[in-house]
Amino acid sequence: MSSLEETKYILKKYNIRANKKLGQNFLIDDNAIDKIVSSAEIGKDDLVIEIGPGLGTLTSKLLEKAGKVIAIELDEKMIKILTDRFKLYNNFTLINEDILKVDLKKLITDNITETGRAKIVANLPYYITTPIIMKLLEDKLNIESITVMVQKEVADRITEAPGGKLSGAITYSVNYYAETEEIAFVGKESFIPSPEVDSKVIKLKIRKMPPVNVKNEEMFFKVIKASFMQRRKTLINGLVNSGIIKDKERLEHIFKQMDLEKEIRGEKLTLEQFAELSNLIVENI
Repeated sequence: MSSLEETKYILKKYNIRANKKLGQNFLIDDNAIDKIVSSAEIGKDDLVIEIGPGLGTLTSKLLEKAGKVIAIELDEKMIKILTDRFKLYNNFTLINEDILKVDLKKLITDNITETGRAKIVANLPYYITTPIIMKLLEDKLNIESITVMVQKEVADRITEAPGGKLSGAITYSVNYYAETEEIAFVGKESFIPSPEVDSKVIKLKIRKMPPVNVKNEEMFFKVIKASFMQRRKTLINGLVNSGIIKDKERLEHIFKQMDLEKEIRGEKLTLEQFAELSNLIVENI
């Protein structure tokens, strides 16, 4: 049975529809599902945490590859379906919770094996993509990779090189924690119901060490965020307006030290320059 046939059957059997408030769009493209699973490179001893499994279309493929799959689902209607569907699988655990409230660090510690690796796989709802990705990275989990399907526009920003024309705050933040890779384009017709935008599958390979030397991570991310809050303003004005550093002359002196033009905007800096800038701000406030 194809994913399309399977999805229609389950929706009819349980008499349910996608929940718009939760951003539900059910993936029905077998090719896209296979690309997600294959790019995640899952081994028989690996622990996979799936976020928002929905009807379990991707889950069934993950269970064939992984040592254990822990699915975290918020919608109680999906819980009934998932419980029925995978009750005979001894490598499946289901958690009815908001992913942003789950203690993932403990969950991974309690379930990972000595020979296995932990990986996160998900078809993320568009409305909450960025908070989820940043939580996964900022929590500094013991995971090897994050393979997710997200809105194309968000994927393009994440996989853009820092300083590229599509770069934004999330570009620099994600690149601090992980190497990014674009896996596949997934058109809007690959879902039921069809969303208004296309998607992409991307993979984040977690870095063992940050690529730049940062003296204060909190300041580093504050500087990045402030740099993109008002994209039309110069970087200097953005930082002054944010209150990070109130003395404009002192900031101009820092720019001179770094050989940066006063009119430069945040999207023109490299990750290394943001690290140097935040380090100098820490030293001068």
